[in-house]
Amino acid sequence: MAKKIPYGISDYVRIIKEKFYYVDKTRFIETIEASAPFLFLIRPRRFGKSLWLNTMMTYYDVLEAPNFEKLFGETYIGQHPTGEKNSYLILSFNFSGVNPELTDVKSSFEEHCSKCLNTFNNRYRSLLGDEYGKLYPYNHPVESKIEFVARYCQENNLSIYLFIDEYDNFTNTILSQHGNIKYSDITHGNGFLRLFFNKVKLATTDKNASLKKIFITGVSPVTLDDVTSGFNIAKNITNDSQFNSIVGFTENEVITLINHYKEAGLVNEPIENLLEVMREWYNNYCFAERSVNERMYNSDMVLYFISCYLQENEIPKILIDNNIKIDYGKLRQLIILDKKVNGNFSTIKKIAEDGEIRTSIATSFPAEKLIAKENFVSLLYYLGILTIDKVERGSTLLKVPNLTIRSVLFSYLVEAFSEAEIFNIDISTLAEMGEKMAYDGDWKPFFNFFSEQIYKQTSVRDFMETEKTVQMFHLVYLNLVNYFIVHSEAEMGKGFSDLWLTPNFIAHPEMQHCYLIEFKYVKREQEAEIKNPESALVQKLNTEATEQLQRYASDPRILYAKAKTTLHLLRVIYCGWEMVTCEEVV
Repeated sequence: MAKKIPYGISDYVRIIKEKFYYVDKTRFIETIEASAPFLFLIRPRRFGKSLWLNTMMTYYDVLEAPNFEKLFGETYIGQHPTGEKNSYLILSFNFSGVNPELTDVKSSFEEHCSKCLNTFNNRYRSLLGDEYGKLYPYNHPVESKIEFVARYCQENNLSIYLFIDEYDNFTNTILSQHGNIKYSDITHGNGFLRLFFNKVKLATTDKNASLKKIFITGVSPVTLDDVTSGFNIAKNITNDSQFNSIVGFTENEVITLINHYKEAGLVNEPIENLLEVMREWYNNYCFAERSVNERMYNSDMVLYFISCYLQENEIPKILIDNNIKIDYGKLRQLIILDKKVNGNFSTIKKIAEDGEIRTSIATSFPAEKLIAKENFVSLLYYLGILTIDKVERGSTLLKVPNLTIRSVLFSYLVEAFSEAEIFNIDISTLAEMGEKMAYDGDWKPFFNFFSEQIYKQTSVRDFMETEKTVQMFHLVYLNLVNYFIVHSEAEMGKGFSDLWLTPNFIAHPEMQHCYLIEFKYVKREQEAEIKNPESALVQKLNTEATEQLQRYASDPRILYAKAKTTLHLLRVIYCGWEMVTCEEVV
């Protein structure tokens, strides 16, 4: 029988007992034990971090020793157990359970941590003994409880493994919604989170300390940097090549997963057909400069896709899981910090224009320095909005990993344009025109409407400064029209096409038209010349665009992707913020 899809499940015991499919990552337990005792791992949202922590908790839990063979017998670590298996009392926190509302955050933190400590107390009652319950400081602050637990276990030769999942969940929300001052109240000085980490560190420093191991996960290094003086003992393994694939799925793991269901008769498509879609939408993450040849899939995105496929017996029409949109939506304010067009906004705009950015990845930085360009770009990398493409000339080239994340990034841009009152456009009108482009080959209304809006809305004119910017605006807004998969600077025909509007057959199997678009741009001082159809400048630009379009159109990838549709070659010339011509090349 085919195993169930473990979408949204991070409980290792449940996955094994209830016969869910498990991608075996347990070989990394050996690597972790060979590393430092206190570890810190950053990965993007929904990448499998919680399941990994739960797997480790189960493996190391002293009370799970009788169940070891049942739980791990079929895994790598079950067949190659380490000496530390089932050796620890497990203390775990998940800070996503903390309410980030300023009026409630401290009490919610206390409540969450107290509940986790009570779970620890109840689970290990037989090992802790009756005296423990009599002495435990039930009515004291969390930091006092941690101090007591650590000291008592030390005196009784009991070893603790501490796990903290989503350590920065509530602090990121506070930082984005309320700013640095309120955030600093929690993470600096006598802030309760700083005191918490002070006590955790203290529990590791005494001779024969009970707190032997720590593993912390999150989505950015900001909060850990801000509590560093209270907690400077964790090794950050985020960018270590040996841990590149510790969470997420490699392509081989995805192929093995699909094969499991194909062998059970539940997958009728050739595996390559499914991979072709998933590579574009879910793949291409890299977390170490020395691992550029090992690309990772977002595991939750893959499980969403496979789950939908098995239900409908076809590739899902909606390829972006709504939960992904919600999770990344929560991070938007970390990226667009206010309604003004600041350096962060300009950086995102440049990434959208160029499709890439060069930087050195900062391993840590405080919240107060988040606005610095290198730190901000590094944050985009940690959040999974950018990923490592390659390293050359001593700097790292970062790119948007896939179409799912590109859609998220473009939605940030559109919202920022609207919030800052730079550019507002009726998306529903664009969608109607996109439908006519896709089904009727009627492309003129879209480009005319778009250029009219740019011309009318004077605030946007300061941004229409180069061909790249004009191209970027069309790319961003065409991306919202769900009839095409829009590629920018795609390599083809010994060149790079400006825009290639691939048919979105998954959502619209009957669409009839697709497009290659080449933009040309001249500055306002050339207005008289560019508006004269007989001028040498016009002839030159038209010839260049025509030759490029015809060369791109002969590329085998274009011929394959367009399938049954009619391919239209469009050359578009802008003078500043004004569209001068938009013509089809025959």
